[in-house]
Amino acid sequence: MALLALGINHKTAPVAVREKVAFSPEQLQDALLEACHEAQLAEVAILSTCNRTELYCASGVEGGRAVLEWLGRYHGLDYTDLEPCSYLHWDEDAVRHMMRVACGLDSLVLGEPQILGQLKTAFATAQQAKSVHSELGRLFQHTFSVAKQVRTQTSIGENPVSVAYAAVSLAQHIFTDLGKSRALLIGAGETIELVARHLQQAGVREIVVANRTLERAQKLSDEVGARAILLPEIPHALASADIVISSTASPLPILGKGAVERALKQRKHEPMFMVDIAVPRDIEPEVGELSDVYLYTVDDLREVIEENVKSRESAAREAESLISHGAADFMRQLRSLDAVDTLRSLRSKMESLRQHELSKALRQLENGRDPQQVMEQLSRGLTNKLLHMPTVQLKNATAQGRTELLELTEELFDLLPDSATEKNPE
Repeated sequence: MALLALGINHKTAPVAVREKVAFSPEQLQDALLEACHEAQLAEVAILSTCNRTELYCASGVEGGRAVLEWLGRYHGLDYTDLEPCSYLHWDEDAVRHMMRVACGLDSLVLGEPQILGQLKTAFATAQQAKSVHSELGRLFQHTFSVAKQVRTQTSIGENPVSVAYAAVSLAQHIFTDLGKSRALLIGAGETIELVARHLQQAGVREIVVANRTLERAQKLSDEVGARAILLPEIPHALASADIVISSTASPLPILGKGAVERALKQRKHEPMFMVDIAVPRDIEPEVGELSDVYLYTVDDLREVIEENVKSRESAAREAESLISHGAADFMRQLRSLDAVDTLRSLRSKMESLRQHELSKALRQLENGRDPQQVMEQLSRGLTNKLLHMPTVQLKNATAQGRTELLELTEELFDLLPDSATEKNPE
């Protein structure tokens, strides 16, 4: 069984491409089952975030192209459009890649912790869809263990560097005093929660949280002293917002150019700062054409983030070492499991021979044969039966020039002379 990691991320494709291959949470269950069937995968899990879409697969056939073709078909895209911006890793490289992702070493924000939670959610979703079994299950659990080791043994996550932090940091550059600014946050997930906390710490004047369900928006609002509203109320709240930061899982834009134009008129064209962290995008790109709007996407935050990652580079090198050891250890475990079926078959065959010889011996005893003769015949017959096939195969192999089997047999049955016990020629 081959392990495969295939994906498209912020390093290989712009947000305009990434949003086309993103999966909404509602799509994942059916997509997992469809991927297994159409790409002939034994197991599959899908990770879809604002920065990446990745498929982790266990496949009996090396079908990287089949997986990418399925990804294209699912989203109505051509394979030739996706192939140049995709990447493919097999076996130990796939294991190492998943571990780097889990530890935040492959993220836009080096060492960011949110990706581990997103990977755990991807695993849980695949478990619910029954698209992961023993092989990917072991890989995910081992990956989570290595990620925990990296978090506890390195300083990879000590400094506050995240997409959320970068968005608020950029806002501070534009508004010299956030204490006079009002913020509208769209969504109530983990990223928006981080944004809200950073804004609260920065002393922003007012925060409004808009979400599809009021309960979740209210829960976050209670924690950060904000006001909760529903998505349809956004047009009314937009006119008072100096800062708009959005991160939802909506497949379609939530804010259009027309709504923002109307808000700007009410604001008498006072500038608005907007950050769209979502993939697919929550804010129509045309909004950025408006002269009084400063619209940034997740890709635009790269420069802000790069200024903050230098302190994590040393920790990242330590993390890479832990990941290399973790990947090698997992592959050793995987190879050792390959021997289980062979050993089980060997034991079954030996047990069958033992039962056959034992039955013969018991019948002879019932017929009054001398027990000592019966035992001698049992031991001799068992030895002959056990060694017959290996003897035939070794002779055939030697005749064909495959002498390496002789060396393996000597090692397997400990037939090599022990130099420590050999008689000293002097």
